[in-house]
Amino acid sequence: MMKKLICLAGASALMAMGSTFAQAPSTDRKNDRQDIRRDTREIRQDKRDIRQDRRTARQDTKAGDTAGAAAARADAKAKRQDMRAAKKDRRADRKDLRQDRKAAEGK
Repeated sequence: MMKKLICLAGASALMAMGSTFAQAPSTDRKNDRQDIRRDTREIRQDKRDIRQDRRTARQDTKAGDTAGAAAARADAKAKRQDMRAAKKDRRADRKDLRQDRKAAEGK
């Protein structure tokens, strides 16, 4: 009798846990949101770096260091390319998140 009671209690506990996990939001959306936040932080950092490189280029130009100014401009250009790539990634992540939400609402 005791074995039957333990099996029944175990089965009901497993069913309760299973229904809890079935109702939990998927981790895919969570990962998408984390990717979006990571890309946004990366974009902000790239913008900061670009401003700093431009500032350095202006200071170098005023000081007469044309080679230093050119290097700073080249750095700014490379960081703009990185920023564009991060924006493109963020755009794709947002699109994925919208599609996931739409699919979840359609169920």
